[in-house]
Amino acid sequence: MEELKPVNSHHQNDDVDTENEDDKPMLSSQALAALQEFLAEQNQNLEAETPESESHTVALVSENWRLSQFWYDAVTAETIASEVVSLCSNSDSRVACIACPTLYAYLKKIGPNVAAQILEYDERFEQYGSDFTFYDYNQPEDLPLELKHAFSVVIADPPYLSKECLEKITQTVSFLARPGDSFVLLLTGEVQKDRAAKLLGLRPCGFRPRHSSKLGNEFCLFTNYDPK
Repeated sequence: MEELKPVNSHHQNDDVDTENEDDKPMLSSQALAALQEFLAEQNQNLEAETPESESHTVALVSENWRLSQFWYDAVTAETIASEVVSLCSNSDSRVACIACPTLYAYLKKIGPNVAAQILEYDERFEQYGSDFTFYDYNQPEDLPLELKHAFSVVIADPPYLSKECLEKITQTVSFLARPGDSFVLLLTGEVQKDRAAKLLGLRPCGFRPRHSSKLGNEFCLFTNYDPK
C-alpha cells in the first residue's frame, strides 16, 4: 500500500523555507490513532474477502495408479458435488458414489447432511465408516441387500475405459437405483459415448471433467436428465 502523504493545495518551490517547517499541519495524537485504527480495519476486511488459494480443496489419500485412480481437480469435484446436492431435494434422498471417492469427499463437504454411500475397492476408504461399502466391479451385484434400489442419485466413474467394465458398472447402477425416478451421472471417457447411450440411456452434457493429473483421454459427464 502506498504511504499516505499530506496534500498541499499551493505549489511550492523546491527550496523549502526551514523557518516555516513548524507551521505544516500535523495530525493530533488522537486523530493519528483513529486513522491507524481505520486503516487496520480496512486491511482486515480486504484479507477476509480474499480466499486462500487452497481453501476450497479437500484432503484425499494419494492416488494409486495401479488401481486406475485419478482424482478430479477441485473445480470439477465442487461443480458436480453442488449439482448432486441440488438433486437431493427430499429428506429421503440417498446418493451412491461408485468408484468416485473424490466426489464423495466433496459432496460431504458441500452437503454434509446428504446421505451418501461410497462403493470402493480400495479399503483405505474404510476411514469413512458406515458410509463405505467394499465394491469389486467384477462382482457387480455382490452388495448388501439393503442397498438394492435404495438410491435416488447414482454417480459412477468406471475405473477402466472398456466395454466389459461399463457393462458391469451398468449392472451395479441398476442394482442401486430406485426404479423409474433416479438421477444417474456417469463420468467416463468420451469414447464411451455410444455405450453410455445404449447401456444406460445417458447423454453427454456440456460440462467437461478435469483431473488433477493431466490425462490424455477427454472425459465427459453423461446424465439421464438435463442438468440446470
